[in-house]
Amino acid sequence: MTTGQAGRRSPALRVEVLGSESERTGEVLTDEALALVADLHRRLAGRRHDLLRARVERQHRIDGGVTPAFLPQTAYIRADPTWRVAGPGPGLEDRRVEITGPCEPKMGINALNCGAQVWLADMEDASSPTWENTITSQLVLRDAARGQLTHTAADGRRYEVLPVDLDGRGLAGHRVADTTIVMRPRGWHMTEKHLRLVDESGQGCPASASLVDWALFATGCARELVASGKGPYVYLPKLQSHLEARLWDEVFTVTEEYLGLPHGTVRATVLVETIHAAFEMEEILYELRDHCAGLNAGRWDYIFSIIKTFRGRGPQWVLPDRADVTMTVPPMAAYAQLLQQTCHRRGAQAIGGMSAFIPLKSNPSVTEQALEKVRADKEREARMGFDGSWVAHPGLVDVARAAFDAELERRERGEQPQASAALPSDARTAERLLDVASVPGRVTSDGLRTNVSAAVRYIAAWLGGTGAVAIDGLMEDAATAEISRAQVWQWIRWGIKTEDGRAVTRGRVEEVLDDVVEWLPRRSDDHVDEAAQVFRQVALGEEFPAFVTTAAYIKHLVAVRV
Repeated sequence: MTTGQAGRRSPALRVEVLGSESERTGEVLTDEALALVADLHRRLAGRRHDLLRARVERQHRIDGGVTPAFLPQTAYIRADPTWRVAGPGPGLEDRRVEITGPCEPKMGINALNCGAQVWLADMEDASSPTWENTITSQLVLRDAARGQLTHTAADGRRYEVLPVDLDGRGLAGHRVADTTIVMRPRGWHMTEKHLRLVDESGQGCPASASLVDWALFATGCARELVASGKGPYVYLPKLQSHLEARLWDEVFTVTEEYLGLPHGTVRATVLVETIHAAFEMEEILYELRDHCAGLNAGRWDYIFSIIKTFRGRGPQWVLPDRADVTMTVPPMAAYAQLLQQTCHRRGAQAIGGMSAFIPLKSNPSVTEQALEKVRADKEREARMGFDGSWVAHPGLVDVARAAFDAELERRERGEQPQASAALPSDARTAERLLDVASVPGRVTSDGLRTNVSAAVRYIAAWLGGTGAVAIDGLMEDAATAEISRAQVWQWIRWGIKTEDGRAVTRGRVEEVLDDVVEWLPRRSDDHVDEAAQVFRQVALGEEFPAFVTTAAYIKHLVAVRV
């Protein structure tokens, strides 16, 4: 067992490494890295626990009838017109296209070569947090920060990052952006069971996955990224309050002091992907202002948050099939508009969300349909005034960039976009954000089967170590799986009827689940049976687990070395 001593900075804690060691583990779990992990936990772990408890208490109040609203106690922040955030750091000025995906060698190389301005190296929803994946992700980031990232596939094919010359063109005339890396750590609710914090009395607890991901990235990459003219940049997932943002701000300040970096070197972009954060956008910007680049409209987790938050409040809070919940329906459009306006009022970047459609080489017709849907989505965001957006596949980079380029050209010609009416932080805007009943569409038998099938197939892949999966022409990650299982749970809870007049019951879902499992092609190591059991736990139980990932992580992904 490897032990990293915390040293003089945190004499009361040490870090025990319980995960297995590989050839390069020592490059990640350095003494400096483990000392920072210990120091951050010594200073801030108690606050993290308090904030997680506050989430539970807030949900109890909502279950009892309290409806989210803009906070009266922070109205002074929203009313003060003078403050601004730090804004983009070096290398983040242009964010027209950001490509997101798991932090794997081949994916990282493709992301750095595809022409996107930003690579979102995702250790959260697009990652299955096995110990091997966690260490590999950090090694990919270390190698990429040093310009040393390469990969040799099983078939002998070699992948490497294309060089960038003065005119920005790489090998064979392929357009290569000087891509900026932004890492997304796991959320505050996740733990890293392979690292254990132990105090002087011998009492221990699992590490915070957020603090682990951040500390390993910062010690492994921050100095190199700064030397390259950029910096240690992150996307912050699943925040539910400005107090959670305040905690991250303290994490960044402690880290900058620890590494000897100037205050404000770190830049964070916050994913507004909970209904709670939608009511605290300005406060979140304010708390992070010295370290803040912008906000992102993380649409998929946001939809999941609406379902989860109001799952027990009655059938009036039920959404139709997930395919009907687009960014143009009233509550989603209000959310996007509020985010864009809030960012630009405070000097922050507004980044659009990800369209899940992906091209399919084997089917040109499907590919063209996917490209058209992505094009329409990105043109909508560009017209709204967003500064950039996400894609999940290299084949979508040109489509997305063209939408933002066209909008920039119109502005350069003096054609100003038609400004939407300002959304004030008042009861009327709150009503728009919560107007679930206005979403058109219906719950269908096909929608029920799609939810069950997508969730089971994604969970099976996740249990096998893969965090982002192409399913039926869509890029599925943990967020879309969460929507699928949460809708099924809520439809059962309120006995919602599909278009054929049949109620959604546990028995009916069990029949669909059995049919899906029987229909899927099987392998000896496919994890489908395990996935079906996880689905039963998170979608068919009396209780509603907060996250699929926390429910499945300990039982299925933790492998502690004795």
